[in-house]
Amino acid sequence: MTTGNFRFGVNMLKPGPRREWIDRCRAVEDLGFDVLAVPDHLGMPAPFPAVVLAAESTERVRLTTLTVNTAFHNPTLLARDVVGADLYTDGRFELGLGVGYARQEFEKAGIPFERAGLRIDHLERTLDEVARFYADETEPDPVQRPGPPVLIGGDGDRVLRLAAERADIVAFTGGSLAGGQLDVRDTASFAERVHYLETALNGREVERNLLVQRLVVTEDSAAAYAQVAAEVGGVVEAELLADAPVMQAGTARQLADTFLEYREKYGITYITVFEHCMADFAKVIPHLR
Repeated sequence: MTTGNFRFGVNMLKPGPRREWIDRCRAVEDLGFDVLAVPDHLGMPAPFPAVVLAAESTERVRLTTLTVNTAFHNPTLLARDVVGADLYTDGRFELGLGVGYARQEFEKAGIPFERAGLRIDHLERTLDEVARFYADETEPDPVQRPGPPVLIGGDGDRVLRLAAERADIVAFTGGSLAGGQLDVRDTASFAERVHYLETALNGREVERNLLVQRLVVTEDSAAAYAQVAAEVGGVVEAELLADAPVMQAGTARQLADTFLEYREKYGITYITVFEHCMADFAKVIPHLR
């Protein structure tokens, strides 16, 4: 299932002063990445101001939210921010949406943590309202018409069905939520989720993203997986991490071969890593261009 050229992204988690943020954004572009992403979590950069400043600091990279927690936002006011982000990034913006999962953040914000089905309902209403806002003649027009590309993140059945219907990009989390904790999926479980999406797509083409939680360029991958297992308190065994698409360790060539395999098997052509892994991933990118 070879489906095209790769794109590479960095998810920026750490807030900081303006000058520092600018320097880090420029480093993303200088290292050869295609997309700079900002998530929507308390304690991290506010996504819309951050992507606009990132656009001012760079020339080429696309900017995205990976992902907006739609349950935090009034759909109409979110749509206004989306149009503003598209205008002030000169059409380099891509809208990433999700349903939110961190109960403690809802509690801190004083927002009810509804059951998953209600949060997905709100995501669907948000998609409807954003589309309506784009068509509203009394509101500013986005640069990209009818609007920025839409990414939907998640890997539950209903989210994948919604993404299959309405997203331009589907972002696999590579894990499942249990008690508010992310449990990594092994290769077989990940493959089942990809197959579920393919069935729901019914032939429609979308770009497929994988957010890699940890990537280490090393000659000793076993030691790297053991270290990650120790860091998380032994709740996930190193053997499972070694079989999880969201955890990657090996030489640059080995990692490139893995991602080429993922493109062939799963149609994954868009890979995102966290900022602390970007220097290592930059060593892999030349093998995939």
